[in-house]
Amino acid sequence: MTAAHFIDGAADILILCDHASNAVPSDIDLGIAPALLGKHIAVDIGAAAVSEALAVYLGAPAILATISRLVIDLNREPDSAGLIPHISDGHAIPGNGTADRAERIARFHAPYHRAIADTIRARRPELLVSVHSFTPRLEQHDGPSRPWEIGILYNRDARAARLGIPLLEAAGVVTGDNEPYSGRLLNATMNRHAEGNGIPYLGIELRNDLISDPAGVAHWAQLLASIVKDVRNSLAQTGSPAT
Repeated sequence: MTAAHFIDGAADILILCDHASNAVPSDIDLGIAPALLGKHIAVDIGAAAVSEALAVYLGAPAILATISRLVIDLNREPDSAGLIPHISDGHAIPGNGTADRAERIARFHAPYHRAIADTIRARRPELLVSVHSFTPRLEQHDGPSRPWEIGILYNRDARAARLGIPLLEAAGVVTGDNEPYSGRLLNATMNRHAEGNGIPYLGIELRNDLISDPAGVAHWAQLLASIVKDVRNSLAQTGSPAT
């Protein structure tokens, strides 16, 4: 199993989806009920479909992960405690207690990030777009409702976020500014490949109940394609430095 699925495209935008898959290799036993693989703890529901649709609408290349984050979380630094989760949203992952960390990094994490780095080096995109989804509420402790339809996450480089957030709000979208969690705390892939290369980026989080069917995917992908184009064009016109 390869760690990344590549969709070709000519646009100078690169779409990334770290949590696109719930696949678990046959030689890895997580020790969990199969039903958990359909939950958010295993995959960002709807994110792969939105990424694929965005790639079509924008004519852009995309890289989608092919492994469940319960095997290894590709949006974590290699030294992160949550890289290979032992518990997620209250669900124990007992099979990960004996996981060979170095082997999983070498097998999945390193090749995925190498594919991104190689694509950036070859394509020199002007904008990265990271697609994730979030739950309407956390299962653990019956967490509070999350009212946002879309969240835009960022860490130090807010160039694209500061353009995208007002565009989404103007379109009537309930938009979270570094919500439902902060990109200053969790932004590993964008920190590495966008901020690390001085490339502006949109870290997009979609509420997963909105993209759980084809109609929802089509609606939000089309809306986001328009926003992404506007952000890309504005960045090109202003040449805005990182802030």
